[in-house]
Amino acid sequence: QVQLVEFGGGLVQAGGSLRLSCTASGRTLSRYNMGWFRQAPGKEREFVAAISRSGGAIYYADSVKGRFTISRDNVKNTVYLQMNSLKPDDTAVYYCAADSRAEVNQYAEYWGQGTQVTVSS
Repeated sequence: QVQLVEFGGGLVQAGGSLRLSCTASGRTLSRYNMGWFRQAPGKEREFVAAISRSGGAIYYADSVKGRFTISRDNVKNTVYLQMNSLKPDDTAVYYCAADSRAEVNQYAEYWGQGTQVTVSS
């Protein structure tokens, strides 16, 4: 089993940047495909970005392409989400997810507790 903890959320003005981190404990992160999801108030949780075990395959939601970058450091057991040119619509709780079976999706095996990102206009 793996435990995931997110860091780096906060309040930022529109146009600003934040970097989220997700640190894994319990198992080596390299065993898992990883991803980020977000859930805004009153909305369903949605996919943001995903990265394969080796980092060779990366996927983004259309809404964040060109602004967000997902990366991973398997030595540090950490996955990152660099978020630039933030918009008020990016305001949400951001969750880290891991899956050893396949690419992460809404049914991923493991989830973090989430970190709040608030973008003011």
